Amino acid sequence: MSEEKKRKPPRRDDRARDQEADGLIEGRNAVIEALRSGTAIDKIYIAKGDTDAALGHIAAKGKAAGAVVVNVDRRKLDFMSRTHSHQGVIAISAVREYAEVEDLLQRARERGEQPLLVVCDELSDPHNLGAVIRTAECAGAHGVIIPKRRSAGLTAVVAKTSAGAVAHLPVARVPNLTQTLQDLKKQGIWVFGTAADGETALYDADLKGPAALVIGSEGSGMSRLVAQQCDFRLSIPMRGRLNSLNASAAAAIVLYEAVRQRLGR
Repeated sequence: MSEEKKRKPPRRDDRARDQEADGLIEGRNAVIEALRSGTAIDKIYIAKGDTDAALGHIAAKGKAAGAVVVNVDRRKLDFMSRTHSHQGVIAISAVREYAEVEDLLQRARERGEQPLLVVCDELSDPHNLGAVIRTAECAGAHGVIIPKRRSAGLTAVVAKTSAGAVAHLPVARVPNLTQTLQDLKKQGIWVFGTAADGETALYDADLKGPAALVIGSEGSGMSRLVAQQCDFRLSIPMRGRLNSLNASAAAAIVLYEAVRQRLGR
């Protein structure tokens, strides 16, 4: 048997570790320098129980810079580490800075178009988020909104999956998705959520006006509080034996129904 045939494919956990390694910044000095230089940081992982001044300084600087700071078991850091000298802290850089929600609305105004936003409710899979961003950019949406917690961020994996769309489409990260939806509604934007038991069939919905399309998480769909903010809950016709779609597939279907209506076809 040849050496090539003997070679085993990488294990799933090895692939996950390699993906996490994209944009990894390990060690106290490296993370502090990244923060000092203004590098966009998506998340900072700090070992639970390590409470010395240096890590406290990193946590404070990270929060001030808008990064998500998470306390984790040291074993997670050991798993993520490629240098094996993380010193209790690992940061993951963002491929670009996050926008503000107002930037997305301004983008629509500059184009003379009704706002079309995509709101991702706790999409934790970076491949799904990347695919949604790619579709949103192709469909001409004005931006994507994600929550600060319990969501994939603008990591290198998301950038790769988006096929470069993150360089063209602004993504806003907000601390409270429910409050953000309330604010959008006050500005005249209709909120449409996707749900298997939605009371409005997708093709009966009017998506020509200002709209925010909410895509629920991969496992449980929209959270209760987010679902309560929806003006309409849309159901996508399901004609087969399965009763659900991948989050990015659902986003594509709803986005392009909005495109079709806006083109008057």
